[in-house]
Amino acid sequence: MYRAGWGREEIRIPPQGHAMQGYGMWHHRARGQQSPLHARALYLEDSKGTALVFCCLDLGYVTHAMREGACVALRERMGEAFREDALVLTCTHTHSGPGGCAHEAMYNIVTPGFVPAHVKRIVDAIVAAVTTAWQSAAPTALGLVAGRFDDHTPVAWNRSLRARNRNPEVTPLAPDAAHLALDRGMSLLSFRREGRLHSLLSLFGVHATCVGSGQKQFDGDNKGYAALQAEKALQLDGVAGAVAIFAQATAGDVSPHYHGPGDVARRRRLQGAAEYAYAEQNGRHQSELALSLLETAMETPVTGDIDVIFGYADFTAIKADPAFANGERDARTSEPCHGVAFFAGTRVDGPGMPAPLARVTAVLAAQLKQRRLVHGSAEERAYYHQLYASQGPKAVLMESGRKQVLGRPLDSALLPGFADPLLGEMKRQARSGALHDSPLVPTVLPLQIVVIGQVALVCCPGEFTTTAGARLRQTVQERLAARGVTQVLICTYCNDYMGYVTTFEEYQEQAYEGGHTIFGQWTLAAFQTRFAALADELRRPEAERGHDRRTRPPAVPEAELALRSNLPVPR
Repeated sequence: MYRAGWGREEIRIPPQGHAMQGYGMWHHRARGQQSPLHARALYLEDSKGTALVFCCLDLGYVTHAMREGACVALRERMGEAFREDALVLTCTHTHSGPGGCAHEAMYNIVTPGFVPAHVKRIVDAIVAAVTTAWQSAAPTALGLVAGRFDDHTPVAWNRSLRARNRNPEVTPLAPDAAHLALDRGMSLLSFRREGRLHSLLSLFGVHATCVGSGQKQFDGDNKGYAALQAEKALQLDGVAGAVAIFAQATAGDVSPHYHGPGDVARRRRLQGAAEYAYAEQNGRHQSELALSLLETAMETPVTGDIDVIFGYADFTAIKADPAFANGERDARTSEPCHGVAFFAGTRVDGPGMPAPLARVTAVLAAQLKQRRLVHGSAEERAYYHQLYASQGPKAVLMESGRKQVLGRPLDSALLPGFADPLLGEMKRQARSGALHDSPLVPTVLPLQIVVIGQVALVCCPGEFTTTAGARLRQTVQERLAARGVTQVLICTYCNDYMGYVTTFEEYQEQAYEGGHTIFGQWTLAAFQTRFAALADELRRPEAERGHDRRTRPPAVPEAELALRSNLPVPR
């Protein structure tokens, strides 16, 4: 028996015209609110007093700024009852939530800039939800159950089928079977008092993009609606203060929209109020499956101690274990780069630059690569040989480490600022000195494994594709089986956000997901290498663990952060 509690708090950010986080579109600005956004928290404590805090936000991403702010505030509120390494901070990945919440510059440019008030309101909601969960803790039974959507429930489709079909361990599927090219399973942790369900944690991967970039309201999208619907059902059943968390598993290549013959035309017919209705329906599929499983399926009791391991790793220069890199002995990550495929977007969920422009840009990127590998100083050629070896077939448009676009500094990119307002804002910030020493994206990333009895939860930053997540789970399972772990789950979008993680094979396709796998083709192998090392440490007594506890993300220059904070909002 554990002691557990749960809490929920609304994230009260007024919509004042800042761009929302997710689509990266200049016009996608918050002018109203369709449904409330929440922070939902669970507090869990074992018989030895070891505690875990799990908090899920109705937001597009988690940032280091949010996590650091929450840790400071929770330490002040909870004292020794709070451990930073035992906080899992994740999100639903709704694309209709507030932006401007990262100290790193790139994903804030569209907002425009950093909005300190947004982070403060988010931290306030986290602290309130966690405090309620902590203070309401009481004896609670924890259970595990799993089930799957039947093949006909219209809840999710693989949006990158050609890339997925490259993986040797999968059965290739045709375009009309994209709904089967993903993990249709849902895993659930139940929290019961006196046999009655009071709270739940669902893990199922599907993008929260039912609502498109043409809308102007904050909205929780499918995951937010699933939580509200499940909570209402529990409240109608007489459970006061019920909290239902619908978090993400492997959503990287999974869309809530139909993908197959005629998909673009079908998506165009779904506009306006119909998008919100569709988000509610998709959420209802998730909440109904969750409640049905928790009512009818055989639950496995979860028993045993809580254990956590947490650390940061610099992903710009990780040498991957050959066991995870097809036997390659010099498989390395590199400085972050965004490819043409990233800027081209996804065909149904979020189109980007026009296809003709993408093709021209890819040619320019190839020409630049050829020049760099032949000309320049020996030091520069060596750097680019390593960079391009890591980035593989990616047509590199933006070197986010060196802050260049097609080889030119951000303030003098080839395209004129008036051609695109986002590009114009990036140039303006660069010329103001706001980006000189600031990172564009996070590169020192948080890695975390949580063990609750016989269950392990792998907590990953960013967006893992279906097969990438399956490989990572297997890597951890093989190492933790010896300590009694029988079930390994994955939770993504945890503790920070840097982009995507594909398999090596998927990366070669250079679809959107590969173009946004910023550390190159061996990114998954690097994650497997580092998570394997953490899992090995978890097999040792805590006092004997030797994992890196000192590495932290670099501080962002305050003067530059000030230059891109509270910027004027377009009308």
